[in-house]
Amino acid sequence: MRITNAALFLLFPVLLMNTAYAQDDPNLGIIPAPASLVKSSGTFTFSKSTIIKASQPNDKAVALFKDFILINRGLNNKVIKYSPKTKGSGTQVVLTARGSEALPAEGYKLIIAPRKITVIGKGAGLFYGIQTLIQLFPIDKVATANLPCLIITDEPRFGYRGMMLDVSRHFFNVAQVKKVIDLMAFYKLNNFHWHLVDGVGWRIQIKKYPKLTEVGGTRLQTMFGSNRDWPDGLPYTGFYTQDEIRDVVKYAADRFINVVPEIEMPAHSDAALRAYPELMCTPDTSIKNPARTTGIYCPTEETFTFLENVLTEVMDLFPSKYIHIGGDEANKQPWKESAFCQSLIKQLNLKDENALQSYFIQRIEKFLNSKGRSIIGWDEILEGGLAPNATVMSWTGEAGGIAAAQQKHNVIMTPQTTGLYFDHYQSRSPLEPVSFGRYAIFSETYNYEPVPKVLTAEEKKYIIGVQGNLWTEYVPSVAKLQYQILPRLFALSEIAWSKPEKKDYKTFFELRLAKHFERLDAMHYNYRVPTAFDVIDTMMIGAQFTMEPKTFIPGARIFYTLNGRDPLDTDLPYEAPVVFNIPPGEKRTFKTLVITPSGRRSLPTSAVMFNQAPITATAYTANNPGLKFTLVKGNFTSIDELDYAPADTSGITKTLETTEFRKTRPNSGIIYEGYISVLTDGIYNFYTATYNDTQLSIDNIKLNENEGAISLLKGYHKIKIKYFYNAPAVGVRRRNTPSPRIYMIAPGTVDKRLVAADVLFN
Repeated sequence: MRITNAALFLLFPVLLMNTAYAQDDPNLGIIPAPASLVKSSGTFTFSKSTIIKASQPNDKAVALFKDFILINRGLNNKVIKYSPKTKGSGTQVVLTARGSEALPAEGYKLIIAPRKITVIGKGAGLFYGIQTLIQLFPIDKVATANLPCLIITDEPRFGYRGMMLDVSRHFFNVAQVKKVIDLMAFYKLNNFHWHLVDGVGWRIQIKKYPKLTEVGGTRLQTMFGSNRDWPDGLPYTGFYTQDEIRDVVKYAADRFINVVPEIEMPAHSDAALRAYPELMCTPDTSIKNPARTTGIYCPTEETFTFLENVLTEVMDLFPSKYIHIGGDEANKQPWKESAFCQSLIKQLNLKDENALQSYFIQRIEKFLNSKGRSIIGWDEILEGGLAPNATVMSWTGEAGGIAAAQQKHNVIMTPQTTGLYFDHYQSRSPLEPVSFGRYAIFSETYNYEPVPKVLTAEEKKYIIGVQGNLWTEYVPSVAKLQYQILPRLFALSEIAWSKPEKKDYKTFFELRLAKHFERLDAMHYNYRVPTAFDVIDTMMIGAQFTMEPKTFIPGARIFYTLNGRDPLDTDLPYEAPVVFNIPPGEKRTFKTLVITPSGRRSLPTSAVMFNQAPITATAYTANNPGLKFTLVKGNFTSIDELDYAPADTSGITKTLETTEFRKTRPNSGIIYEGYISVLTDGIYNFYTATYNDTQLSIDNIKLNENEGAISLLKGYHKIKIKYFYNAPAVGVRRRNTPSPRIYMIAPGTVDKRLVAADVLFN
């Protein structure tokens, strides 16, 4: 979009795209981008007469390639034993480990010449080379396929490239899980983190303890996030038999994917404790109002015997080096109220309940280490001291991973604040499927860098990988599962495999994704269709605008409206740039919709254009750092409710963090008021990092989610921030967004996070 004013919403460069951009993809559509790709002249023609030669014709990677040729191209090409001494006529594909001695683990070399394709690699390396070759085939199923001549030398950046699927909240059967594994394999991810156990459901058969699935595997009604507006009274159940577990593990192993099981402890254990309540703590009789939270194991000998027996059966099913033991979000109040736990703390000379959790984790680790296994835990296992050999999965942010790496522990980065939590909203649009209340746009996922700059060169070596997570409170169906992870899984793939210098969001989004959307359509996967503008809902200030929406999906069409209604396929088809001249003080709305050839639809986008007069500054001279805050009590569902709630306390704060408030008031709201210093006349854009729990006003003008732009004159302007938070309901795993985050984009600058201590004044 071309506009006359230079101030734009942060992500609007997508709209300013040069239509003459060179359509020359250096990676030929391959995801993830290979380490080295050198193009050469000519093409290789694959046909029914092409011979497949393999050093090991019965190799599982070879068998999968033959299946691809048969299922996707209808060709039953012959596979014979490869001998370098035998010269064949016609075209041939050679799949071999010969020459792979110098390649790194999981590395491969792919050479395409006019009459011969050679894939060199051993084990996973050969498999990944074949996956790259498959991506070069066209989507259509004609009898012949022309492939470009080239030489690719490739290897992964990280040894651990993971994807987590939670099946505790919503259960997915074996066939559905295998479809996730297929995607992972195709995009070179190699660790499937299977979240089998949590407070709301136990999904793995343990023969020694049948009530784990009989009782713990069933809950009283359907779950959808924390919403209990429609208690349907329908029992929800499901679990995997041990034979089904073995089937999935083998299926994944055939695709060079390791399955990491997660068995939660000490907390998130409500399902197990429903089945075996004798494993929970009994409050001291002197406690008048004991904690209602019971979802944590009591660290008795009986509990450790139980967990060791469970883990013994788990280890028999999963050959994985890693066993994930959770360790996060442990509400230790039952331990504080337990005479047994307090006695144990004294007996072991421990500092507190955090140290008791460390004892708990270390004892489990010692048991698993004795069996040749290692533990992974969420970053809360740092509390009280890390177990000696633990790998830390850093989810609350990067701080836990940084601390663990500095202590010389292996780290898998999966921070929820960087676009790697695939249950988060993908935009601010109210039409997005209901999801967890934080949001992350696609580019945020792609641009994440897993190795923190603050680490030394030696410490960086402990960052062994990266992972995307899908929690399923809000994922009741396969269609929703696929919508949440696609195309974000493609971005995860490139983060995990490709070197940073090989990444380029523009070519990735505008060129390489196109073919992969076609492939998803051909495979009948659901996915989120990219919108015509990267920003779903936004506002711009100015008198003239030229709108040029784009889609990069081959054959897709764009429809638009000018009357404020969401577009349909019966509305105006976009064919040429649309020019707007806005009278002073008036607004215009331009809405778009993308429809793919398969009929899938994007969410509508809305661009509000406002010819607004600049707002004059407020007379203010105090210039005291910080904000006035008013804390209000209540369990809120909307921002407007804060205006009618009774005040609890007030004061001045130099931070927007709410951690201390939440310790004593788990359900509350905060109203911040003050001034912001505007250093120059211009158009300013504001946005929040959360989905629906924060409202921002400037000079008493509410900046709605789709109207974050405002024209301000130099000086001080009133600012008001309203924010609420509620303690998560039973079964909702992650805590609500811990604090409001407000970002400002001043003319000619990138976004800046507003901090109460330095840019806001009371």
